[in-house]
Amino acid sequence: MATPSGQGGVAVVRVSGPRALAVAEAVAGPLPGPREAALRGFRDRGGETLDHGLVLVFPGPASYTGEDVVELQGHGSPAAVAAILEALCAAGARPAGPGEFTERAFLNGRLDLTQAEAVASLIEAETDGARRAAVRALTGEFGRRVNGLADRMMDLRARVEAFLDFPEDEDVPAEAPELGTEVRGFCAELNEIRRRVVAGARLGEGMRVVLIGPPNAGKSSLLNRLSGEEAAIVSAQAGTTRDVVRQRAVIGPRQAELLDTAGLRDGAEKDEIEAEGARRARVAAGQADLLLIVVEAGAKLDGELEARLEAQAPRPAVVVRNKIDQTGEEPGWVDGAGSRPHVSTAWVSAHSGAGIEVLRNGLETLVAGAAGEDAWAARRRHVEALDRADRDLQIAQAAAEHGGQEELVAEALRRCQEALGEITGRVSHEALLDRIFSGFCIGK
Repeated sequence: MATPSGQGGVAVVRVSGPRALAVAEAVAGPLPGPREAALRGFRDRGGETLDHGLVLVFPGPASYTGEDVVELQGHGSPAAVAAILEALCAAGARPAGPGEFTERAFLNGRLDLTQAEAVASLIEAETDGARRAAVRALTGEFGRRVNGLADRMMDLRARVEAFLDFPEDEDVPAEAPELGTEVRGFCAELNEIRRRVVAGARLGEGMRVVLIGPPNAGKSSLLNRLSGEEAAIVSAQAGTTRDVVRQRAVIGPRQAELLDTAGLRDGAEKDEIEAEGARRARVAAGQADLLLIVVEAGAKLDGELEARLEAQAPRPAVVVRNKIDQTGEEPGWVDGAGSRPHVSTAWVSAHSGAGIEVLRNGLETLVAGAAGEDAWAARRRHVEALDRADRDLQIAQAAAEHGGQEELVAEALRRCQEALGEITGRVSHEALLDRIFSGFCIGK
């Protein structure tokens, strides 16, 4: 079943494989021509009508999987779908595993691994930024850039190894190839690919936004305003929040996880529980993609909060001056500048709502800039493979600039090329494929 479980207007069941046409014909009767929709009755082996719907045939290799594919589009009744699936299995089919259709598309050369994983990213996309990144990867641009870089490394390796192994051949140059310039070019391109991949991986993983500040500054009220839900308990009593409170939200093009933390006092905490809450707040702040330091309007930042701002660079931070309803200040936003370009300032009232939209717009601008408008949907394994490739390429560059170490350059380029091949599937292992496709939904 290619559509979600449960009731709906239409449910789609797909059959793929060398016997797909025969199996589908046993249930739906005579099949229409390629890519033509026809109304049919779906029947079991005993001839009982299970449902009525449309049938479409996509002959291989010009299909999603590269094999013959038939779609049965019936009514979105769980009972009807279960009966159709049972009839198809009785006719010789078997249930597909998670991601098996996309895995077959990869194995049959219809997609590379970056495109296959982009399919899953597109299905999972919850924000417009994640959708755009998945569509960019699905076009194949990500895979083409990686394969193109690997191919140029192969060409350079071939010239180096020809010089080393066949020095007297008249077709081989008498002098070693000039390696430094080419390897530096590889480094620059790998860095560009990695930048877009890291941005895409962050889009998929979501952004960690941490709220810290002194007790009773209004962090919990602000969390509730930004998330649109009463996720955190709000009280005039200082120290209400003792643990980290987590809430999901969408900020601009990205999913975000908002973390409300215990108050940080400028000095020793009152008791053991407060001390533990403060410790957890500091740990969360150190892992923030975006840090919101919430203080009362007109108050100065203590030494610890100032140090947090410095440690956050170059990741963005915002000093949120809250409770302007009590001071009479106007809502506003000021971008970072001077020696602290990563630190912006906002004036809000979490109690009255004044300035919240200004704050939200400013955060969306920061997040959009961090997201990367040219990002490709990517997974953590892509980042890890690029990190390995980068380490080997740095070895190749050092050997190339030293001179007389062509063997080291060739070997480092070989390892780098293998790491890149894992990304697109040129170098694939069964365990890797199992791990990738096991995360897909059934029917895709």
